[in-house]
Amino acid sequence: MKRRSTQNVDNIDLQIIRILQEDSRSNYRDIANKLRIASGTVFNRIRRLEETGVLKCFTILVDPEKIGYGLTAVILIEAHGKSLIEFEEEIVSMSNVVSVYKITGDYNIAITARFRDRHALDEFVSDLMVMPFITRTAANIALNVIKEDSRINRANKPF
Repeated sequence: MKRRSTQNVDNIDLQIIRILQEDSRSNYRDIANKLRIASGTVFNRIRRLEETGVLKCFTILVDPEKIGYGLTAVILIEAHGKSLIEFEEEIVSMSNVVSVYKITGDYNIAITARFRDRHALDEFVSDLMVMPFITRTAANIALNVIKEDSRINRANKPF
């Protein structure tokens, strides 16, 4: 994936991002009023932020436990071989998987995934272990979620 430069993101863009992170349903007029700029300017900036990949999507945050996915696991994976790219493509398409990271250390991939129960987690890890390029895994169950927020700069400080 190609990295995108942040050099074209200015303070107004960052303020728009902050407002949208608080409520992605905010309309252009409300954003414009808060920032004291024209609605057309907000529209154009949001469109540019989408086109450049700064804004990936507009979505909602759901409490996974309240919809039956109360078990969160962080799974460390050691994988090797030519098929590693194929594995990465396969793992990101799995519905339970929330995040996938290439990492340093004893393992080279870390994933976060959500499950309905420990049997679903066991089945998921068992499916991973039959893949020929995976040499070992370590599944860690989250006992409590202390913080989980992918929004940037959540402090009450200016960007």
